[in-house]
Amino acid sequence: MNQIINKKVGGITVFTLVMLITGSIDNIRNLPTTALFGTTLVFFFIFSAIVFLIPAGLVSAELASTWTEKGGIYHWTKLAFGKHWGFVAIWLQWINTMVWYPTILSFIAGTLTYLLDPSLANSKLYLVSVILISFWGLTIVNLKGLHLSAKFASICAIFGMVIPMLLIISLFLIWMILGKPLQIHFTSHNIFPTFHTTDSWISLTAIMTAFLGMELAAVHVNEIKNPQKTFPKALFISVIFILVTMVLGSLAIAYIVPAATINLVDGIMQAFQDYLQTFHMGWALPILTILLLVGSLGGIINWIISPAKGLLHATEDGYLPKFLQKTNKYNVAQNLLILQAIVVSVVCLAFILMPSVNGSYWLLTDLSTQLYMLMYVLMFLGAIVLKFKYSHVKREFAIPGGKLGMIFVGLLGLVGTFITLIVGFFPPEGINVGGAWHYEISFSIGLILMIVPIVLFFWYQKVGNKAKVIENEFA
Repeated sequence: MNQIINKKVGGITVFTLVMLITGSIDNIRNLPTTALFGTTLVFFFIFSAIVFLIPAGLVSAELASTWTEKGGIYHWTKLAFGKHWGFVAIWLQWINTMVWYPTILSFIAGTLTYLLDPSLANSKLYLVSVILISFWGLTIVNLKGLHLSAKFASICAIFGMVIPMLLIISLFLIWMILGKPLQIHFTSHNIFPTFHTTDSWISLTAIMTAFLGMELAAVHVNEIKNPQKTFPKALFISVIFILVTMVLGSLAIAYIVPAATINLVDGIMQAFQDYLQTFHMGWALPILTILLLVGSLGGIINWIISPAKGLLHATEDGYLPKFLQKTNKYNVAQNLLILQAIVVSVVCLAFILMPSVNGSYWLLTDLSTQLYMLMYVLMFLGAIVLKFKYSHVKREFAIPGGKLGMIFVGLLGLVGTFITLIVGFFPPEGINVGGAWHYEISFSIGLILMIVPIVLFFWYQKVGNKAKVIENEFA
């Protein structure tokens, strides 16, 4: 594996690609959310891997290694269903990140409180301030181009994601060996969810959220040497690493922090604090805090630039105004990145509207997941269509089983996405969301506001095409 990881592939190494993927998906800030569901989390991780993570990885690998001139969800869906559906797909991928950014940035804010004042974790004004400062700062870094941001993301992933993740897993294993007290206990009765109630299945939203973004690195496929072999290889390494670390990391929190006291914003710091104090390593908490801050910042990098890069492809087909197509000397769509920073700033108002920080965090996580799942519906359906529509195109990596294999994997992925879409409309118990009606109304309004602009962009593109026709007639 060391030979694989260290092998050079043009401007980006396989190692860098693995770090981009795992750094974007395998984020330690997801652990408190998944740990909240105790003994059933193992079942849901395995279930989610089978019906979503593995299908998404296999489909992304085949599509990215087949269409190497242009990669990403916009190009794939456009080939399968046409420009309009391609725009719908890339819009869903882009707009969901606008809702997602405040959640990971709030994790940064919550972690930072351990260097400042832990009581600030429940201050909405503090959270919003840190979110805005962090996101605008990362946007400036991304304006310097992919190679700088990719290197930055790789370094951050190593020190801020890999090391802390391995540390909390190691502390957890030592805790178990020493026979320390545990908050949960596995039995044959509690390892599986209760199928006749929706609450246990709501945990699926949290775990699916931890797996989103497997296809994201595909937009960089034309910047990688020999992507036909490199991309599937990097995806395989990433899937294994993500699954193992997420399961063990979630258990590391669930075992020692009571579910009722887990804070979604700074829950990981709660766990580390308990571990380090027990093992008389309290001196390491400030160092660990800095590492987690670095890792979180690096995890956002690929999310800021990749969906925006995909949306830039859509502007070339006339869906967005020309000023959004403007790129700087680093070939970065600077106006588009600035626009998304403005949108994120507005979305941060959710922390003010919800009655609790945990409630705001969950609402944004759920809304982001639902939007992303709609995109995955198009990706899985599109992959099946492309398998038949372009059956003559050579595939350097192909899902085993030919067309039947693609149908099976695609349908498996659709099962996972539809289940997640259904349970996403139910508010969780144990989190103050202001009541079921308040949550469902806020959630529905948010979903509508995120999707409705698509119609306006269709109208804009139609008007633009008519203008071009008239211009050509008079030319």
